[in-house]
Amino acid sequence: MKKKILLSFILFAFAFSMQGQDKVVYLYAGKAPGSEKWDWKEAESDKNIFGTKIIYNVVRPSLTVFPADPAIANGTSVIICPGGGFQVLSIESEGFDVARWLNKKGVTAFVLKYRLARSFTDDPAKEFIAKNPNSPEFNKSIIELVSLDLADAKAAVSYVRTHAAEYKIAPNRIGVMGFSAGGTITTDIAYNYDPTSRPDFVAPVYPYVGSFQKSGVPADAPPMFIAAATDDQFGFHIHSIDLYREWVQSKHAAEIHIYAKGGHGFGMRSQNLPTDSWIERFAEWLKVQGFLNAGSK
Repeated sequence: MKKKILLSFILFAFAFSMQGQDKVVYLYAGKAPGSEKWDWKEAESDKNIFGTKIIYNVVRPSLTVFPADPAIANGTSVIICPGGGFQVLSIESEGFDVARWLNKKGVTAFVLKYRLARSFTDDPAKEFIAKNPNSPEFNKSIIELVSLDLADAKAAVSYVRTHAAEYKIAPNRIGVMGFSAGGTITTDIAYNYDPTSRPDFVAPVYPYVGSFQKSGVPADAPPMFIAAATDDQFGFHIHSIDLYREWVQSKHAAEIHIYAKGGHGFGMRSQNLPTDSWIERFAEWLKVQGFLNAGSK
């Protein structure tokens, strides 16, 4: 009898722990198109110059699902693209932490692991810095990779939209947001989408706007939220200003926040600066746009 009770408890605990784990969905049934010969292994690092957990050597693009509490869910979802110079992913500060915060607003979140440049050491952050990310050569070196990452983002939007009923979200309330390199991908899909992969809103945060093709703002371009800091070490705040100008001059909805201080990569970090609350401004914007109200927009 005691053995049966113990076994039942173990099975219950196992089931509970499985429920608490985040669901991971791979975006392609087999190897991702365009990188079929990539055979290196995905890894993570907790000790690096960025001072946060990073993921590197991503070969199989995936979504980690953070469902909103059904009691407060409003049907809106956001696909989050962490940054990291296309070499790594700042998976906590610009990924999982953002997802958990949005969950509290009733938003279901999906953290995208998109394909990255290969790292040859266990210190990918150092490899990235050595590439001189502000150089024209770096920009040229990532053009092909950015096109693969756009494909990953489009596949992510299409997946979420196709499975909207499964996740109890609205197919017309799917946004994409990203940070730095993830902001590049977010901006890229804002210019280049098809009917199944069109985001309903986008939020590039200190994005690098380059390395992708654009032929003008689309006629049905989604509304855009932008945030950056004037003291961005890479000067990406200028990219944000230019992006905002393009959106409003083409008569599309946009909001921008350029902070005096915060640097590049502030994400969900606490620095005792106004940038600490940028995500509150994002939630306010979502509310104004009607995406935090329950039901279809």
